[in-house]
Amino acid sequence: MSVESPGRYVGGEKNQIVKPITDGMVRTVFCFPDIYEIGMSNLALQILYKVLNGPEWSSCERAFSPWPDMDAKLRVNNIPLYSLETKSPLNEFDVAAFSLGYEMCFTNVLQMLDLGGIPLLSKDRSEEDPLVVAGGPVTCNIEPMADFFDAVFIGEGEEVDLEFTELIKKYKDEGKKDRKALLRDIAKIEGIYVPSLYTPKFEGRRFAGFDIEEGAPVSVKKRIIKDLDSVEYPTRPVVPNNNVVHDRAYLELFRGCIRGCRFCQAGFLYRPVREKSAKTLCEQGIEIMKNTGYDDLGMLSLSTSDYTGLPELTDGLLEDFKPKHQSLSLPSLRIDNFALELMEKASQTRKSGLTFAPEAGTQRLRDVINKGINEENIMSALKLAFAGGWSTVKLYFMLGLPTETMEDVEGIADLAIKIEKLYFDTMRELGGKSRKPEITVSTSMFIPKPFTPFQWEEQNTREEFLEKQSHLRNLLKKHRNIRYIWHDVETSCFEGILARGDRRLCPVILDGYKEGNIFAAWDQFYKDENWQAILARYDLKWEDFTKGWSTEDALPWDVIDVGVTKAFLKRERAKAYAETITENCRSKCAGCGAACYKAGICYE
Repeated sequence: MSVESPGRYVGGEKNQIVKPITDGMVRTVFCFPDIYEIGMSNLALQILYKVLNGPEWSSCERAFSPWPDMDAKLRVNNIPLYSLETKSPLNEFDVAAFSLGYEMCFTNVLQMLDLGGIPLLSKDRSEEDPLVVAGGPVTCNIEPMADFFDAVFIGEGEEVDLEFTELIKKYKDEGKKDRKALLRDIAKIEGIYVPSLYTPKFEGRRFAGFDIEEGAPVSVKKRIIKDLDSVEYPTRPVVPNNNVVHDRAYLELFRGCIRGCRFCQAGFLYRPVREKSAKTLCEQGIEIMKNTGYDDLGMLSLSTSDYTGLPELTDGLLEDFKPKHQSLSLPSLRIDNFALELMEKASQTRKSGLTFAPEAGTQRLRDVINKGINEENIMSALKLAFAGGWSTVKLYFMLGLPTETMEDVEGIADLAIKIEKLYFDTMRELGGKSRKPEITVSTSMFIPKPFTPFQWEEQNTREEFLEKQSHLRNLLKKHRNIRYIWHDVETSCFEGILARGDRRLCPVILDGYKEGNIFAAWDQFYKDENWQAILARYDLKWEDFTKGWSTEDALPWDVIDVGVTKAFLKRERAKAYAETITENCRSKCAGCGAACYKAGICYE
């Protein structure tokens, strides 16, 4: 009781799975390198927890990063970090599997390994140590963390995780204890990258490719699930002890996105678009609510409005939910008459805030990033919403997009002010009494990411970001109905280093952890001066990783194949500079390469 939120560390939740520990069991601990409240909101955890607990010979337990107060208690009392289900130390498992959704969690991986009694560097682990593996979107460029992982899963895990676990069982059943041979066999499984088999080369300060061990694949191809209706889905998920970040049940509608926004890594990593049927989703949604006691069901996708079965799905769920006073949460809707009517029907709490993501303040820049909307779309949608009784709007933008000028930054303020005026004009037209609108403008920093058309771009400097923030703040400060919030510049600049970094960053991250840098994603714990000093210690500079590349340069993530071709990304980059739109996948195929999977929208 001497730490904040003890419920994070006790387990015992509704629907947790506790299996007896036996000699033949392949034991995996799913490690989430952030606190319980964030990790338990992660759908991948719930999915893979169900998948790996499926076979009788396989078990999966959970562990999370302890908050600094609990970290100190564990160290002082010499208690190893343990799983929630059986309270087993992490070093007693066969596999420690990390989910990586954000680069700024890297030092928390080391915190968990250290507290769990597992050597931090893969080269230092013995035959008795767990295999340390990683999955999640960040693994598309794992090079800054490559020295710490034995194997890395590329793409979706439902099938490949079991193939990997079956290989571990085979080695255990045969009594084999040859870690190097096991890693070479793991590398033969499609979708798994074994970093120790690849030695990076450098020319001066630039990455220049890999020397690849004989037998290792030249390219590691992303795994996907072709038929989402047939794959395991957690209809009896673990219900958290605490109030978590997204405290509701979830349905995953589809994977991928048809839109092709050029800054959006997820939109390219998860191609091709594959939908679940409305019938399957209705059955799963009703079952989840029955098994959890939640009264709110969220719908997960990159763009809910683009789900083709949305009317059928929502009608089917609401018919069951209404008598039980259950509701639907519908994020990522494109606002039109249908969407507003649906939100009125779906939510018990009407007139909650609306969220829009124009991303850029001018049409020119929205065309550069292939956003696919114009100001008329935004204003007509908001007029509908204001007339329907909504008065709270949140607008998301990015600063530092390729080709951005101060005129584009000013366009953000202009759009927000037009929306404020639209609200009052709409209220006057209706003749009703209006309350003050609440308009929030939120800006984050554009960070070029691998496997996007902007992966070669230069990132704005700290000074450029701060100048743009300051200018926008000054433009909006006189408008009392408009609130401006912004993301921290220093953490964004460091994220830019990690996103496109290479193995020279491994010792930087190790030193950062040893000097107390954990929870770097949390502004109160991020220590920019310390990180800059560590970079300088290794003769590295911010510019080495953020000044951009030629489209002909070798890239640290070239060994990974996500299906989307580099030729397509180059074409999209050229179209960005020409301010030309690419149609969405349902309107016209752009030939991105994802058809190689012979699945989903490419083959409907």
